[in-house]
Amino acid sequence: MNTAAPTMSNSPGRKWLALALGTRSTSRATDLALAVLRLGLGWIFFVYGSQKLFGWFGGPGIDPTASFMASIGLKPGTFMAYLSGIIEFGGGIAMLLGVAVRLAALALVGDMVMAMIKVTAEQGLHPYTNAPGYGLNVALIAMAIVMFLVGAGRYSLDSMLERRLVAEG
Repeated sequence: MNTAAPTMSNSPGRKWLALALGTRSTSRATDLALAVLRLGLGWIFFVYGSQKLFGWFGGPGIDPTASFMASIGLKPGTFMAYLSGIIEFGGGIAMLLGVAVRLAALALVGDMVMAMIKVTAEQGLHPYTNAPGYGLNVALIAMAIVMFLVGAGRYSLDSMLERRLVAEG
C-alpha cells in the first residue's frame, strides 16, 4: 500500500493555478486568442468605418463626418473623412477575414494615433465628463500592434494563403 502523500503536480487545484498563472501557451491556444482578438478588433473598426462612410449603426455618414474633420483641422474634410472611413471599414473587414492583417494593423494604428491627437488627447485618459478620453484609442492601438507583430494566426485567410504559397513553391 502506498502511504506517500499525494503530489501537488496532479491535483486539480494545481492545474487551475497553472492555467491561471501559466505563461506558456500551446500554438492552438495562441491561434485561438489571435482569432478572438482579430474578430473583436475587426468588428469595432467595421462599425466605426461604416458609421463614417454609410451612416450605418447610427453613424453620421460621410457629409457630417467631413464637416467634423474639417472643423478639427483635418483638411480637406471630405478627403479625410473618406480616408478615415476606408481605413476603418477596410481594416475592419481585413481583420474579420484575417487577410492582409499586418498591413491593416499598421493603417489602423495610424488612424487611431490621429484620432487620439486630434480628438481625444486633451480630454485625458478617462475623463469624468461626457467627452471621450483616449483610453479606447490606446487599447485599440495596442491590439493592432499585437496583430502587426504576431500576425493573424492559423485561423485566417492569411494562413490559408501562406500554406498554398508554400505548397506551390
